[in-house]
Amino acid sequence: MKKDIEPPAVENIAVAVVKETNDLNELEWNVYLLNLKKEKIEGVLVSSHGYGTINEEPVKTSTLRHFLDEVGPKSFVKFEPIMESLFGLNNEYWVSFYINKVMYDKKYIFLPETIKEENFILIPYINKKGVMIK
Repeated sequence: MKKDIEPPAVENIAVAVVKETNDLNELEWNVYLLNLKKEKIEGVLVSSHGYGTINEEPVKTSTLRHFLDEVGPKSFVKFEPIMESLFGLNNEYWVSFYINKVMYDKKYIFLPETIKEENFILIPYINKKGVMIK
């Protein structure tokens, strides 16, 4: 039965939100998928959406889906921008991928108000500051 299936644990895969300066010298926020493993991940699908309340009103954003094909070992891929106005919501990223024909998946949720400079760390491989969930 479905309840008896133990999905494999996801390790060394992270999602990071990074504050950057674009080509027009404007500040922007981008979301990255990081593969901290020694092997590539394939068939990568990321589904994202935000939800929560703003001014005591329920808010739900559109769901976005990104197919990244593969992410090499010890590397990263920028997959979407994020507006600062959404930082008051739960921002959920559901990542699915394959390693050696075994499927893995994990949800990464940035809780409201956690994407802020006081929580910044240096993001591996990107070498920029941001907030990361591993």
